[in-house]
Amino acid sequence: MKRLITALFLVIALLIPGCGQNGGVVRPDNGTDNQQHTGTYSVTTGNDTSNDSSNLFSSRDFEVGYDETTSAVIQLEGDAATSTSNAVRISGRTVTITDEGTYIISGTLNDGMIIVNADKTDKIQLVFDNVSINSETTAPVYILKADKVFITLAHDTENTLSNGGTFTAVDENNVDAVIFSKEDLTLNGSGILTINSPAGHGIVSKDELALTSGTYHITAASHGLQGKDNVCIANADINITSGKDGIQAENADDTNLGFVYIESGTFNIISEGDGISASAYMQIDDGTFSIASGGGSANAVMKSNDFRGGFMGGGRRGPGFNAGNIAGGAASTSTEDNSTSSKGIKATGNLAINGGSFNIDAADDAIHSNASITVNGGTFQIATGDDAFHADDTLTVVSGTINITKCYEGLEALHVKISGGDITLYASDDGLNAAGGTDQSGFGGMRGNDRFGGGRPGVSSSNGSIVISGGKLYINAGGDGIDANGTLTISGGYTVVCGPTVGDTATLDFDVSGIITGGTFIGTGAAGMAQTFSDSEQGVISVRVGNQPAGTAITLTDSNGNTIIPSYTPELNFAVVILSSPDIVKGETYTISIGSNSAEITAN
Repeated sequence: MKRLITALFLVIALLIPGCGQNGGVVRPDNGTDNQQHTGTYSVTTGNDTSNDSSNLFSSRDFEVGYDETTSAVIQLEGDAATSTSNAVRISGRTVTITDEGTYIISGTLNDGMIIVNADKTDKIQLVFDNVSINSETTAPVYILKADKVFITLAHDTENTLSNGGTFTAVDENNVDAVIFSKEDLTLNGSGILTINSPAGHGIVSKDELALTSGTYHITAASHGLQGKDNVCIANADINITSGKDGIQAENADDTNLGFVYIESGTFNIISEGDGISASAYMQIDDGTFSIASGGGSANAVMKSNDFRGGFMGGGRRGPGFNAGNIAGGAASTSTEDNSTSSKGIKATGNLAINGGSFNIDAADDAIHSNASITVNGGTFQIATGDDAFHADDTLTVVSGTINITKCYEGLEALHVKISGGDITLYASDDGLNAAGGTDQSGFGGMRGNDRFGGGRPGVSSSNGSIVISGGKLYINAGGDGIDANGTLTISGGYTVVCGPTVGDTATLDFDVSGIITGGTFIGTGAAGMAQTFSDSEQGVISVRVGNQPAGTAITLTDSNGNTIIPSYTPELNFAVVILSSPDIVKGETYTISIGSNSAEITAN
């Protein structure tokens, strides 16, 4: 005979159901030639982000070969330079290239520069063959006029460009980078390029910037790589230490431009600003990324939560009652300047990640979009001082392996949609959050404004939604496990929520409705403000179990002794248990075991 748990040891009580109220990617159209195209733009919607990206590179962007017999040679000789080409003009330590062609450059130039000033129809290839150029007061390489310039790093060469610490105007342009281009610029090759820019940017293109091969070591006081119209990268090995953004595309004149596309490559970025930033959309198809921004998560501003540990005026008034996101944190009292964005990956427009390996340690959001984010694959190791993933509109996870070891909130958006993937997250506040709320992460975060559609700062929206239709999800939260300022729907997948027992927190928190129609759900947490599902198509078991220590095993069996929910041991103390699965039938009696104690309960 089963041993019944005494009221002092395990209190069994049904939870009151929650009370309710009665990406896509921007892609350019195909151009008419084989060059990069920045004409008309269109927006595709839905989860299909595998759009044709072939028009973002020309075939020549990948060509690293050259014919030495037909190439001009420029020999750098310390304080002078020589060349037999009529298209090369040399004045002291300034070398100016004036015509289309390929130029092989080698040697050392002290306090000098190379200028490209050709016709607007000219395509020019500069081959760096063990080049070392320092310019004390300007850019060692200045591309003033051409159609397009290709810088090729010759095989097995080491090349160095540096600035002495100041940028003095040489014309009407604001030259502020070691490589500064007014025109389209592509870098490729199989050599190494080291750039040191103690007073400005590393590489800048005021048009389009592409890197298609080569190894780059960039140290810059400002941005490492910057393109005005776009930054497109494939195959390159890029190492950046920057005082601002590591990689930035920004166009203040055209909101369709300023996008980042990464096809592949290896990226090691340490930035005081954002790791990778786009003023328009961003798409990452593959690559290996190690990004530390803003000093990493250890440098985040601590967030306080005055609501936990006591019910403040206007708070939730009883079990199952939800009056908004009261479990959020109060505004930080820090006086730090919030103007610096220190996110790992950030796009103003839509952000699509279709694959790759990401190790991100960010002081601010790890992955952020002011529009929508779609994750179609990849592996993620994330630690952040704010949100791991934040989208102002819709955050969609289709597949991928996501491991979030540290964050304030895990996945936050107006609408959160999870249809696949393997997600493990540890959050100091909410695990999943839809539509923000009164917590500072939802409106302001640590260093920026995370605003959701229709919301006002400090006011939660009930227009949000969380939809879980597949995947495997484990949430360990210091606040609400799943917080939907609107609706919650679970129709598939395997979801585990481990919440705390302190203050005004809940395993489930929703304003309008919480419905489960499929999938497995296992939840534990606090009893004071607890909610269970408001409606279900499968059986739900929701019980108060007294105060149970972390590590206490929970098991559910049916009347025949078959295991329905195998042994699960929460990592945190718990006072409620919520269980649901397709194998739990409404009206049937089950035995729930908490440690060595058990009791019978009927599923709702």
